[in-house]
Amino acid sequence: MAIMTKIRTVCVYCGSGPGTNPRFVEAAIGLGKALAENGIRLVYGGGSIGLMGAVATSVLDHGGTVTGIIPDFLTTRENALKRVQEMIVTPDMHERKRLMFERSDAFVALPGGIGTLEELVEQLTWQQLGRHAKPILLANIDGFWEPLLALLAHMRATQFIRASLAVEILKAERVEDILPRLRSAAARAEQGAEDMATEIVRRL
Repeated sequence: MAIMTKIRTVCVYCGSGPGTNPRFVEAAIGLGKALAENGIRLVYGGGSIGLMGAVATSVLDHGGTVTGIIPDFLTTRENALKRVQEMIVTPDMHERKRLMFERSDAFVALPGGIGTLEELVEQLTWQQLGRHAKPILLANIDGFWEPLLALLAHMRATQFIRASLAVEILKAERVEDILPRLRSAAARAEQGAEDMATEIVRRL
């Protein structure tokens, strides 16, 4: 199981459109600035439009580094951002998602559509099955993710999400809270791994 002890790279899932609320773009720009100022590399879907373009351009404008990962068939549709320091073009979506996972220490979901939701839920599923312990956070800008949080609560109430298959998802309403919460979660995961190792040694 992958456990990250320090946040060096953050994968941001978000929409290829701007959405209807100006705060969505403001949040993307603010997150990009925060990543750059903290020396954290952005890993994202490689496009130059919508929230994807906003977060990546903001990282670059503030002196940060960006890795874009985009499937070949989307390079034109999503107008791959040429300014990034590293652009990886994959043959398909599966390879894109695998590389985004491997190159990231944590995941943030800004507002977005079906693609954003699918990528987010895949990471939650892998976490639930014990394949990784990387922090996953919803940037709940103006309550965008409240319907999803209500659905997760409903799944718990109906026991489709059970204690043995818990889902740990972080939430932040403000951009300035995102990195502190990711770092705190990463520290807890590290401490939990150390405690588990100590217990195994004690039993031996």
